[in-house]
Amino acid sequence: MSERPDEEKLEELRQQKMEQLQEQAGGKQAGESQEAAKQQAEAQKKAVLRQHLTDEARKRLNTVKMSKPQFGEQVERQVISLARSGRIQGKIDDDKMRQLLQELKPDSKSFDIKRR
Repeated sequence: MSERPDEEKLEELRQQKMEQLQEQAGGKQAGESQEAAKQQAEAQKKAVLRQHLTDEARKRLNTVKMSKPQFGEQVERQVISLARSGRIQGKIDDDKMRQLLQELKPDSKSFDIKRR
């Protein structure tokens, strides 16, 4: 009779371990699907930018992203929203990109130092 409770405990432990492994596998699948969704969104973003920007404008945007990543992302989001809303006629060239960057550029703070 003493073997019976041990077998039950052993079976219980096996069941718990199996549930843990299934949870871990489910977590990995969810992470992989999120990663795939991120990659797909990035590919769509690049396709929209490629469609609506000339080569020179893309180069300028990439240069801005290298020096100021957050500002570059903001400009990309703005261009994508303009494209999706249909407010872009033709392609954005280098001059239009400069204009857009100038409009979106945060105001620089100036400091006036007065000596007495």
